[in-house]
Amino acid sequence: MQFAKDSFYMALRERLAALSPNRTVTLNGATRPAVIVAENELVIPVEPLTDAFYLEWGAARVVERQAGNHALMQMACLISYHTLGTCESGVDRGRTLTALDLELMSICQPQRTSKRDFTQSPSAYLGTNVFWSGLDLDEVSGSEGPSRLTQGSQGVRLERKARLQVFFFAEGNLS
Repeated sequence: MQFAKDSFYMALRERLAALSPNRTVTLNGATRPAVIVAENELVIPVEPLTDAFYLEWGAARVVERQAGNHALMQMACLISYHTLGTCESGVDRGRTLTALDLELMSICQPQRTSKRDFTQSPSAYLGTNVFWSGLDLDEVSGSEGPSRLTQGSQGVRLERKARLQVFFFAEGNLS
């Protein structure tokens, strides 16, 4: 399972670096593309960084009714992000969130990547692919709740969550 998670993460990270080289974060002294897997970080800021994509992994299960020696697995992935806009007044938060939406949709295409072992350098191809469903974008919300967005929202961040399913073949055989 870890190889599939790493492969998905690295695909998004490499695609973001190519699409928007300035969309970066600095964590633990290293600057890198703004795709973050919280479970992989040594130190997580109390508040998530703005204008960055956070990946969280959900439940994994075997896909039913399949043939072959390797189990086809399905794992939920939640991608969350938020913005305060690019200016102090925050009047461009909607445009900035839309730009993040478009970047996320772009880096999720094509909906596949090779499954690789990143525990070695260079990484090794494992003989199968990781592929995923289309994105399901949730409604926009704010850090102080949805009602706050309509009552004058200066200083409130806009945030969104997106969901997809990641599919991959398990490394072990079905016996």
